[in-house]
Amino acid sequence: MDFRTRLIRSQAEDEVSSMEVQPADSSFLKAHSSRRRFLGVTAAGVVTAGTTMGAAASQPRNTSNETEDSYDGFRIDTHMHVWSGDTQRFPFNHPTAPNFTPPKTAATAELLLEEMDQFSISHCVLVQTIYHGWDNSYLAKCLKDHPDRFKGQGLIDPTDQHVAAKLEFWMREHGLSGMRFSPIYYENRDEWMTSDAAVELWQKAESLGAVFNFFISTPQLPKLEQMIRRFPNVPVVIDHLARIDLKASDPLPEFQKLLALARYPAVYVKVSELSVLSPSQQYPWRDTFEWVRRMYDAFGPDRMMWAPASRGQLVPRPADRRSARNWTLLIARSNF
Repeated sequence: MDFRTRLIRSQAEDEVSSMEVQPADSSFLKAHSSRRRFLGVTAAGVVTAGTTMGAAASQPRNTSNETEDSYDGFRIDTHMHVWSGDTQRFPFNHPTAPNFTPPKTAATAELLLEEMDQFSISHCVLVQTIYHGWDNSYLAKCLKDHPDRFKGQGLIDPTDQHVAAKLEFWMREHGLSGMRFSPIYYENRDEWMTSDAAVELWQKAESLGAVFNFFISTPQLPKLEQMIRRFPNVPVVIDHLARIDLKASDPLPEFQKLLALARYPAVYVKVSELSVLSPSQQYPWRDTFEWVRRMYDAFGPDRMMWAPASRGQLVPRPADRRSARNWTLLIARSNF
């Protein structure tokens, strides 16, 4: 089965007519927590949740006899960070900020599961936080403790000459699905992206079936494209719309570098952190919708993913706070 057919096709058109969020009951979560189903449809470690928008625009069907309990889809958050409160067992070790101040509050998997249950999020892809650096031990523990709910993307030092071996270690020994790399933190020193060690890394990824996430800026995309062209079978997910600068006088030339990657079938994009990209910073960030639409037109719904990116960042609070699921539906209703 190829990578595309392993993706989950959202059926959120059932929900587009309503903007209400209902807390999940136990029957819903039990019905959608099957380890066999979750692992089967996320075999490559990447899942589609952004197709809420595509589903709202296509494949209408008769839902008159369906209820919430009969809903046969998944609601999947494709990008969430967790970190431990046990700093003795899982110390903070930020690799690029020596004066890093650790967060005062832990963001554990158990707290995340409570939020997921509240908003009927069936599964989640955990992305290693930079707080724990290159040590993915807490992430691996979360995957081991909750295999029916989580998949995981780790972090490894991209400048390490043995980066390919590190990828194999975390995937084979600890069950991670792939790695996230952040060229955006290596401005003017991102030569590692196309180095000999990187070639070995991508070769290893191809053999392991790894998924790569890239937190990357648009000027760095041509360098990434060199590797994608050489290894077209390695699934690549671009985080946060490549942090396109929508405050620029004309964002389109840079944005076209991202759109150009749509020609590669194994490249996917996350529609996330619109609150960061929005020039107005006004919820629901309608000044970003035009660019989301362009992304939709280029990549199509099956290669778009939804993710709030980090807890509490996406929406206002407390009284005006809306769930990320409602935010996605708002875009769908208004623009697609």
